[in-house]
Amino acid sequence: MDIKVSKSQGLKGEIVIPADKSISHRSAMFASLTNGITEIKNFSLGADCLSTLGIIKALGCEVEFLSEKHLKINSQNAFKKDLYKLDCGNSGTSMRLFSGILAAREIESTLYGDESLSARPMRRIIMPLELMGAKIKHNNYRAPLVIKGTELFPIDYKTPIASAQVKSCVLLAGLNTCGVTKVTEPYISRNHTEKMLEYMGADILVNGNTVSIKKSKLEPKELSVCGDISSAAFFLVAGAIVPNSDIILKNVGLNPTRTGIIDVLTQMGADIEILNCESVSNEEVGDIRIKTSDLKAITIEGEIIPRLIDELPVIAVLASQAEGQTVVKNAGDLRNKESDRIKCLVSELLKIGVDIQETEDGFIVNGKTDLTGGCSVKCFHDHRLAMSLYVAGLICKNPICIEEFQWVDISFPEFLPLMEQLS
Repeated sequence: MDIKVSKSQGLKGEIVIPADKSISHRSAMFASLTNGITEIKNFSLGADCLSTLGIIKALGCEVEFLSEKHLKINSQNAFKKDLYKLDCGNSGTSMRLFSGILAAREIESTLYGDESLSARPMRRIIMPLELMGAKIKHNNYRAPLVIKGTELFPIDYKTPIASAQVKSCVLLAGLNTCGVTKVTEPYISRNHTEKMLEYMGADILVNGNTVSIKKSKLEPKELSVCGDISSAAFFLVAGAIVPNSDIILKNVGLNPTRTGIIDVLTQMGADIEILNCESVSNEEVGDIRIKTSDLKAITIEGEIIPRLIDELPVIAVLASQAEGQTVVKNAGDLRNKESDRIKCLVSELLKIGVDIQETEDGFIVNGKTDLTGGCSVKCFHDHRLAMSLYVAGLICKNPICIEEFQWVDISFPEFLPLMEQLS
């Protein structure tokens, strides 16, 4: 599906941000480990999270939707067979986290995915699992992954980069491994796994950049999923750069390991305000108000990168409207996402008039720039790139056409309706 995006005259109103995908994934996965009944409210209906639901069903869980986004999971018959074929679709989160879960259970399973996921590197999770004694067959560290679960032994693992998926994979293997499994990161990545495991009764300890876990049984709990700040980021940037805008985003997760986008907007001088903070299922939640802003360039590097890695494509659009030179460093992991996000982002933003330069581990944007548009752009099967280009289209002088925009449905099927609501 190709779509046309035209210049906006201003975004106004309130919208409720859809459920956080990272938390939705984990709520379903961890429910499958409880040997009981778990209710989850506000579960994400993005394709990736539905892939996780499909996997826990295949593993023997009963999944019942009580309403559109409210579901009940009965895990009492899970993990009872010897062989499983598990379709991860396009979801790297599903493949990487389930690898840790399955490696420590004495069953055999095959994790596979679509063409895009099958091309993504899995070495970073296979290596620590093999250090724990896992038996994994793979295609040059790519899917499909054939995992013959076995009793593992604990490790004290230091990750070369900060990665929530690697950390979570090892911790989930450690959840069913005798002894103490430790993971230490150079910087703290998003910590939804640690917070939810703690909430569900795991024997887990966080000490700075190190997380330790002992073999534990999880307790069924009622879980409520907050809005996804990575989804909110597109609206935050749009609200800041589209003239005559004033919007409020409701029910947004404000976990400090995820709020790098808010820090960047604040440092750039955005007119942004946090409202109505509370704690829900061990996660911080609140509303965010953003208005059209005069922005200044900054440098983005180091410890903040893991806290906004998914938001960097739309931050490049934001930087095009900031006075001065914005430099993004230490973000080489962007090259290992659904696409090489650095290369693809730069190539498409150049087409519409952004003054952007690719670097080995990031990019440089010179602003403030009037974007011309008037062309077709590609999203390279990458949902975040597609939505970032949409936001850029809202300030282009001439309309742009985004090819294959349907890839947005992987993470954010509500994106277009919500944008139309604000317009």
